[in-house]
Amino acid sequence: VQLVEPGGGSVQPGGPLSLSCEAYGITVDSYEMSWYRQAPGKARELAAALTSAGGSTNYADSVKDRFTITRDNTENTVYLQMNSLKSEDTAVYFCNARRSGWSGVWDYWGQGTQVTVSS
Repeated sequence: VQLVEPGGGSVQPGGPLSLSCEAYGITVDSYEMSWYRQAPGKARELAAALTSAGGSTNYADSVKDRFTITRDNTENTVYLQMNSLKSEDTAVYFCNARRSGWSGVWDYWGQGTQVTVSS
């Protein structure tokens, strides 16, 4: 299983940036797909999540109304559209795929991609 995160980069405050997570070995619609982030010196935190069934979303309060997580089943890819970016959004962003069942828990991570918001 591989989660590949091309993208990331630098952007000025107030600008947009889109991240993508390409999944190999799993299908994104059968896992809960999430974006986590980790800023320097801080713990990793959940930014946005998308359930497998029904497609419900969940966002951290700090990104609500600015970030949108979506899934393209045809491309087997999950996206994170980030708008109105702030300096405090600077972090390494990680894609996560998780599924739990009676036989265990499956939990996969991408390698992370750097997002820097700076003027």
